[in-house]
Amino acid sequence: MLDRYTKYKALDIDSPDERILRITFNNPKTFNSLDKTGHCELTYIWREIDEDPNISAVILTGKGPAFSSGGDFGMIEDIIDDHKARARAWKEARDLVYNIINCSKPIVSAINGAAVGAGLVAGLLSDISIAGKSAKIVDGHTRLGVAAGDSAVINWPLLCGMAKAKYHLLLCEPMDGEEAERIGMVSLCVADAELQDKALEIARKLRNGAPGAIRWTKYALNNWLRTMGPTFDASLALEFLGFTGPDAKEGLAALREKRTP
Repeated sequence: MLDRYTKYKALDIDSPDERILRITFNNPKTFNSLDKTGHCELTYIWREIDEDPNISAVILTGKGPAFSSGGDFGMIEDIIDDHKARARAWKEARDLVYNIINCSKPIVSAINGAAVGAGLVAGLLSDISIAGKSAKIVDGHTRLGVAAGDSAVINWPLLCGMAKAKYHLLLCEPMDGEEAERIGMVSLCVADAELQDKALEIARKLRNGAPGAIRWTKYALNNWLRTMGPTFDASLALEFLGFTGPDAKEGLAALREKRTP
């Protein structure tokens, strides 16, 4: 079942049970940050999964104390400095969102620890999102000096309402798992020790359900997200416009030096 996934090098792929695929961010030394290879693989693996007749459900999680800390500093620097890298990252950021939305197989995210950037995009766009109590969910775009474009415009106001979305996106205010469940950002919050077992339990239920009914229900519900496509495209364009300006350079320098920008 896993033969077609051997080409993925930055993501750990395994099968914890029959017809269930598990994707694990596995770079714990950097809190599971994504370099350009990892970002590309996370973007396009969903097309592979959609076409794979042997997969009925997917789990997405991170190894170690973090879910994913987003794009690494080297990738961000390339986006700031190089037009081709910026254009490539813009296309991948767009495709990541639409590929997850359009993937017919149900996706369960098990969000452990820090969740930022592209990893957070995939975690919150998953069909069932489960956070551990110690999860730390934060959209750090405005802290970096660019607009919140990854996926926030598509789903944050729908999940938690406009007032909460603006509070967390404009201020980069983090939320833990319990707060995320309270305001509707995630489906469930469980004790950290129960997170992986709960994700597998739900994935099994999805696998054992009527596949057509589950996939068509997902497709219909995701039309809410598709209707926000033009607004999302605008937010993503504004994010990448920001990468050409001075705020992003200062934001990256401040993150590297662990100081206030």
